[in-house]
Amino acid sequence: MSAIGHELSPVAVNAKLIAMIASSAVFLGLLLSGFVIDEPAPYDLYMVGLIGVWALFGLRISRAAAPLVVLLVTMNIGGMISMTQMANLANTPLYLAVSMFLAFTAIFFAAVTSVQPSLYRLIFVAYVVSAVLTSLLGIAGYFHAFPGAEVFTKYDRAAGAFQDPNVFGPFLVLPGIYLLYLLLTGSIARMPLLAVPLLVITAGIFFSFSRGAWGMFAVSAVLLTGCLFLQSNSGKFRLRVVIMTIAAIALLVVAMIVILQLPGVADMFSSRAHLEQSYDTARLGRFARYTIGFQMAMEHPFGIGPLVFGTIFGEDTHDIWLKMLMDYGWLGFVSFLTLTLWTISAGFRILLRDRPWQPYLLCAYVAFIGNIGLGTFIDIDHWRHLYLLLGMIWGAIALEYRHQKELRLARAPVLAAPSISRDTWVTVLP
Repeated sequence: MSAIGHELSPVAVNAKLIAMIASSAVFLGLLLSGFVIDEPAPYDLYMVGLIGVWALFGLRISRAAAPLVVLLVTMNIGGMISMTQMANLANTPLYLAVSMFLAFTAIFFAAVTSVQPSLYRLIFVAYVVSAVLTSLLGIAGYFHAFPGAEVFTKYDRAAGAFQDPNVFGPFLVLPGIYLLYLLLTGSIARMPLLAVPLLVITAGIFFSFSRGAWGMFAVSAVLLTGCLFLQSNSGKFRLRVVIMTIAAIALLVVAMIVILQLPGVADMFSSRAHLEQSYDTARLGRFARYTIGFQMAMEHPFGIGPLVFGTIFGEDTHDIWLKMLMDYGWLGFVSFLTLTLWTISAGFRILLRDRPWQPYLLCAYVAFIGNIGLGTFIDIDHWRHLYLLLGMIWGAIALEYRHQKELRLARAPVLAAPSISRDTWVTVLP
């Protein structure tokens, strides 16, 4: 065969070039997700352009992802209705614009992963790189590694390139869980390569001194380990999971003992390790505001307006459910609650099915559960990684929908029976 026969056609070359450009664009977007010092962040501006360009060239949304689209839109409509209850809009339009943008990012990631499942690996790799970089900044800031490094801290806690340690810590959970998954399931030869970034990310979570991030990482890791144990029928693999888990816990304990010897770390850890802080149980502390807020929600079904709660009580709601009621009204609350329950239910049904994208779904799912649990104690409606998680889970739901549809079509019998007369009814069973 001549060399000409091996040459790709111009159409194939263009298709590969476009795929490379699209993959690189997604990679850069995820890389920027770890740098959110202010709103709008570089990630926001970049993703607005990326989504716009992608939409021009064709952004296909699966029918299976329709609930995600509808419920996110109605949630934001609730926020717009809530804005009408305000006498002074202040920065509310910008706040709601960011909310709508984040909803579009979830839809975008659901759309692109459902069409091109290979993007899952790219997204996770980019996320790990971003997490390692922002973790190193946070750790450097905590230890004042260079002049001006304290800009990457807040309240003497590592914050990386984020506004708040309580966002920085949870952001690191998904890449940490993904690396843990690779450690538990990958080859022994790759373990050192995976252990280094995992240790960096784990250190970032620890030095954020975020109780929520600590608990979220622990819960997600337990869920991941449990799912891997249940998924496999191999006694050898289950034994490996148990041994690796014990080894990881032992290593973590040793690392904790060493870290706590560092000056100031033990005091901060002791202070942050309590389940309750003074700002939780004070007269108008977090828990008291929960009660007051839910009473206000009964009197204001349309909400009181985004960010208004904080101006009244001096602190934000620190609870995603109360946040929805106050900032998005009952319409937003019901929409978000429905979306959460639907995501958990639909994701759980396909969680352990043997699919090429199942490892990414599993990691995203356990991290999503952790985020929602943490949302009971903190506002998460503007966490960029939460919408990424939603998009990836719904992308997998759409992929499973398409996979099942293809199986049904493949199993359908061929309607070719010449011996049957025209007047005979033929019933085709699925």
